[in-house]
Amino acid sequence: MLSLLKRIFTGESGLEQMMPAVRGQVVANAPLNKMTWLGVGGPAEILFTPADIDDLEYFLANQPNVPLTVIGGGSNLLIRDGGIPGVVVHLSKTFDTIRVEEDKIICGAGAKNMEIARVAMEAGLSGFEFLCGIPGTFGGSIRMNAGAHGRSTSDVLEELTAFDVIGKKIVMQKNEVPFDYRSNSLPGNWIFTGAVLKGTPENKENIQKRMAEYRQIREKAQPIGARTAGSIFKNPIGLKAWQLIEKAGCRGLKHGGAMISEKHCNFFINTGKATAQDFETLGETVQKRVFDTSEIMLEWEVRRIGVKTKRFSSFGGR
Repeated sequence: MLSLLKRIFTGESGLEQMMPAVRGQVVANAPLNKMTWLGVGGPAEILFTPADIDDLEYFLANQPNVPLTVIGGGSNLLIRDGGIPGVVVHLSKTFDTIRVEEDKIICGAGAKNMEIARVAMEAGLSGFEFLCGIPGTFGGSIRMNAGAHGRSTSDVLEELTAFDVIGKKIVMQKNEVPFDYRSNSLPGNWIFTGAVLKGTPENKENIQKRMAEYRQIREKAQPIGARTAGSIFKNPIGLKAWQLIEKAGCRGLKHGGAMISEKHCNFFINTGKATAQDFETLGETVQKRVFDTSEIMLEWEVRRIGVKTKRFSSFGGR
């Protein structure tokens, strides 16, 4: 087994040749930077895009026991410059379905948050308005327990469907999911494929008005149009990360091509030529300065994955 791993990760034997025969796309050394909102990061050793859910299940049941990483819309993601060893799974458009059944919304994990909010509004279902300002897909929202305006993904989720790394299907009810603030403690390599969400019937015009208000707040407070990854750090209990960052004198701070937004201190911007290391170094600088001024260690909200140098030498680089 050890000699096999050595061959895989030192390039002596191509991992691509070890992949099961699937109907979806399997690409070796696939660029990932354009799949993220920050626009940085190295390649996937293997990028697998399943044709559909059956294709995904077959792949997982027959994959050669290598690290699996799942990426969604790439809006809250920092891929390190060395890339990601093993297999990166990216769900295709067949996973972006959305349909309404009475007060429920049944969606695929690849469905965009903003589209879920729009469909719910058209159906006269409230409770999903907060999603209109959250970029990315609902699978990522489950993983991060994404939220805004006092609401979180855990508030609307009724049921989720996922697969583990060996292709076992898992269905969990809301009360079984260990949600926390901007996170959950489910295994990181589970692949969410779908969800059932519950809303509350309400007048469409009222829902539409709230969504418009949320969009205005977002446009006023956040650097819309810039290459960002949303909030970089979680808000400490009872506090705002951006206020702590501003207090530490970090507004507008730069490192390489990465810069802290002048508009919102908890947003980092790619000014054009940033690397993932630029963002991590900038973030670590902010953490130190905030701790020095407030004795609070900010916790990363952005998901950081991959290795710093392109040498897929062990499973530990995830």
